[in-house]
Amino acid sequence: MKELSTPPLYQINEDLQVPRIITGLWQVADMEREGVLSDFEDRALAMKAYADKGFNAFDMADHYGSAEEITGVYRTNYQQETPIQAFTKWVPEPGEMTRENVRKAIELSLKKLRTEQIEVLQFHAWQYANPAWLDALSYLQELKEAGLIRHLGVTNFDTAHLKMALSHGIEIATNQVSYSLLDRRASGAMSELCKASGVRLFAFGTLAGGFLSDRWLGQAEPNLTEELTWSQMKYKRFIDSAGGWEHFQQLLVTLDSIARKKGVSIANIASRYILEQSAVAALIIGVRLGERNHSADNLRLFNFELSRADQNALGSTLSNFKDIPGDCGDEYRKSPFLTAAGNLSHHFEGFRAPYPTVTGADGRTKALSGTVWEDMAGFSRAVRKGNRIAISGTTATHGDQVVGKSDPGVQTHFIIDKLEGALLALGSSLEDVVRTRIFVRNIDDWEPVARAHGERFKSIQPANTLVEAKLVGDEYLVEIEADAIMN
Repeated sequence: MKELSTPPLYQINEDLQVPRIITGLWQVADMEREGVLSDFEDRALAMKAYADKGFNAFDMADHYGSAEEITGVYRTNYQQETPIQAFTKWVPEPGEMTRENVRKAIELSLKKLRTEQIEVLQFHAWQYANPAWLDALSYLQELKEAGLIRHLGVTNFDTAHLKMALSHGIEIATNQVSYSLLDRRASGAMSELCKASGVRLFAFGTLAGGFLSDRWLGQAEPNLTEELTWSQMKYKRFIDSAGGWEHFQQLLVTLDSIARKKGVSIANIASRYILEQSAVAALIIGVRLGERNHSADNLRLFNFELSRADQNALGSTLSNFKDIPGDCGDEYRKSPFLTAAGNLSHHFEGFRAPYPTVTGADGRTKALSGTVWEDMAGFSRAVRKGNRIAISGTTATHGDQVVGKSDPGVQTHFIIDKLEGALLALGSSLEDVVRTRIFVRNIDDWEPVARAHGERFKSIQPANTLVEAKLVGDEYLVEIEADAIMN
């Protein structure tokens, strides 16, 4: 292969082209974790050292320490000389979303970045049981149409909810997800959806916080303590979940064997493996600005390809690994939480109840989701009496809209989100469900409905009935009711 002096580009759509390596700035937060802010001028100059080598796209977020402010200084000092692309994220705490607070958050990022338009704004949702995440994306879509955002992306979305957002008319270009030799969740249903929809993946965690490198070959297992960087603490949990340090060392040995034949590094081989996956537009490789510069080594991964023998060797080693549980992003939404702290305490204090509740004198507690049907017909979304919860027939209604109008699978997922929201509001969870009853408008839709139900309840397996029924409202393809008994 011809040696390249700058990373090649990937055309995501007619208006968005990115280098195949994006420089991640999440470690700015770790560098500032003692409360001492970075020197913005020095860090901006360190960004320029990457941009001058063609690594001119940077990924950041509102919670990555001073990353947005540093980028704003770069724009002032160096943007005309060496232009960069700045992709940021909005990661709000769980709660109500309004046009006003969404716009305020985006305007704050615009101010920090010293720009009039965010090139790619990526949104993260902590919880799908509260439909506020869909409100937030709808308001971001409005800001895109108003010109404050050029392209919308999401981060850590699972397959079902990425599809749901797309079906709701949200124009999503990218989904940023964990994707590495240790974590191949994105290679299945997520990649299939990307192929069908045109969404492309930004892969992070590809080097597992630096563990997938020559530095850790043959090394003793580190203790999971605060002496590690936040990134290392996080990805040590991934290593443990995938099978432990011994299996991980076997993977490093295989990677080292391939790397030596090609005259490159273990990190190059690990990166190249993910880069060759069909749905991946770019890798996000994190840096510690001003401390190390890996641009020369990163360039080497474009000077070779993995052979079938290389792929087979890696596949054989990976066959001994356990799958990371769940779908993309579940490490932030479900146990086991594969985060630096092993929980969500670094991110926010706790979840609010998705729906309001009212407790009556008779001891019943009602959960109300606020649909027009509840007031008109005089019923609650769910009622708890003692340890028993009954959930009313629920459709894919959100405010005055129907989610997933022509897709029974999407409607089923949104309905189960609403069931989960009602249960959480009443102190319960999906795990307490003992019975579901499904009504479909057209019996020909039974399979996508059943598959969605199976995906959400596969480890719970409540008693279930599915029948064809004439539902109220032609736009409703599915209705589900449920019963739960709290342990």
